[in-house]
This record gives sequence, C-alpha cells and structure tokens, in this order.
Amino acid sequence: MPTFRPGDPAAVNDLFEQIAPRYDRLNDLLSLGLHRIWKRQAIAWLAPAPGQRLLDLCCGTGDLAMLMAVRVRPGGTVLGVDRAAAPLRLARQRAARQPWLPLQWLQADALATGLADASVDGAVMAYGLRNLADPAAGLAELRRLLRPGGRAAVLDFNRSDSTGAAGRRTAALQRLLLRRLVVPVAAGAGLKEHYAYLEESLERFPTGAGQEALARAAGFAVARHRPLAGGLMGLLQLQAPCGTQRATQ
Repeated sequence: MPTFRPGDPAAVNDLFEQIAPRYDRLNDLLSLGLHRIWKRQAIAWLAPAPGQRLLDLCCGTGDLAMLMAVRVRPGGTVLGVDRAAAPLRLARQRAARQPWLPLQWLQADALATGLADASVDGAVMAYGLRNLADPAAGLAELRRLLRPGGRAAVLDFNRSDSTGAAGRRTAALQRLLLRRLVVPVAAGAGLKEHYAYLEESLERFPTGAGQEALARAAGFAVARHRPLAGGLMGLLQLQAPCGTQRATQ
C-alpha cells in the first residue's frame, strides 16, 4: 500500500501520476461540482483580458488553463505547467479537442519553472501550493514570474486558525468530511491512501494569515486570503507591486 508524505516531491509526484485518470471525476463527485465555482472565483480575481499571457501553475489536467484561454483571445496565450507527466498528457488531450484555444504546456517544477522573470500578466495555482516542498518558495516563484501589477490567485483547502472556537469547529468539520466522505469515496475508486494524504498535507499547510505573511515576504503588494465554502476552502488573492521595486510591507 503506497504512503504519500507531504512535502516529499517524489512522493507527491507519484500521487498525481497515479490519480490523474480519475482526478476530474472525483473532484466533481466529492465537491458536488462546487470546485468549478471556486475556480471561477480564482479566475475572476485575475480579470483576464484579450492579449494577456497567463500562467496556470500546477495545472494538473488543465481545466483552469482552458477557462482562461477563452478569455485571452485574440492575441493572448495561457501556459499550463505541471511536474507530473500523466496530468499533462490528459491536459493536452483535452486541449486537442479545442484547437482554437491559445494553450501551451510545459512539464517543469513549480519551484523552478525556468521561465523568464516578469513574463506573465497573471497566474493561478489550484490545489498546488499545499503540495509543494516549500510553499514560501512557490510564492516567491509566482512573484518572480509576474509583471508589475500582475495578479495571482491561489486556491486550496483552508487550514483554519485553531486558536478560536469558530476555527476549531471548521477544522473539526473538515476532518469529519475528509474521513467520513472523501476517503471512503476515494477508497471505492482504489485511491484510499491517495486521498487520506489530504488531511496530513493540511497539517503542514499555513493558515490564511500565514499565507498572507509568506506572500508579503515574497514581495507581493497585495496579499489577501478569503475563506470559501464556510472556511473549508481558501482563496489567496495576490498582486505584484505596480512599480519595479519589490514590496517591503
């Protein structure tokens, strides 16, 4: 039985290689389709416009990249980047069915993409930051890639602040849903350990306030975390400084 250790790049890569064929179907089932709304909220923060170059970092099977590609025509392009090969193969297959969409794909590490500084107008990362070996380094890479004033949106599970009663209740509900719903449903698809990993990965993930602090340290001028779905999910809204200097706040 596989064991997936949060923060271990090889283990996390293996996890996504293995779940890729059933990932989208399980997302729809486990979220009752709500993940599509949350992803559109992330894209809304970017406000994509024709002619822009946008990035979907940790793009998985490419659903966000495809949504954004519709918005940047004509003249724009969307680049989807993921370390795992299996999700990228599925993304390319999906994109091939809509060849008019301006999409490109790149297999690369989210912590070191190899892309040029200030090369994108906006970026999204859905359910990727929590899986990186170093979330702070992931935010720094996002900041490096954004042009002045560029926006980024990071969507993920929310780790509630356990210092207050409300946060403890939300965390308890989240654990209950993961243990009694998510893992049993995934087990029916032969992916019990793959989804049991979710709860363990949350234990090392920064809270919303922690993510804001990491983003400001990375140089973002705007760093605002919004709870979604009653605090079960979170959206980190980011914006690079409009000038050439990095933010110091």
